[in-house]
Amino acid sequence: MTETQRGTCFCGSVEIEAVGPPMEMGYCHCNSCRAYSGGPVKSYMLWKAEEVTVTRGGDLLGHFSKTGMSDRQFCMRCGGHLMTRHPQWGLTDVYASVLPGIRFEPSVHLNYAEAVLPIRDGLPKLNDFPAEAGGSGQTLPE
Repeated sequence: MTETQRGTCFCGSVEIEAVGPPMEMGYCHCNSCRAYSGGPVKSYMLWKAEEVTVTRGGDLLGHFSKTGMSDRQFCMRCGGHLMTRHPQWGLTDVYASVLPGIRFEPSVHLNYAEAVLPIRDGLPKLNDFPAEAGGSGQTLPE
């Protein structure tokens, strides 16, 4: 049996669900994620795109795509950020706080070369993205 996790935006108008465990959990330090989230680092949980669906409030789901690589999705009622679809990879990343039933266990830091908040947690710090995702795969020291 596959576990389904449900979560909502800040006001509860938009609900999403994710089926199965996330492929990866981590932190992104890129300027775009920081600027969009309003924080020095963004946490994410990554699924295959077809495993994450909007189950309520789809008419309230707003979209923003700065570069075409990321379709950032939010509630148009409260502004709460929900997820980002990455069509070129067939993946969706969900903000870790959106699905409270999942224990957040990060395994990596992405785009650490752009970090403004150094974090010493023993996790790998990738310069950009893994090589299999089109990045250099290069790690940086803590």
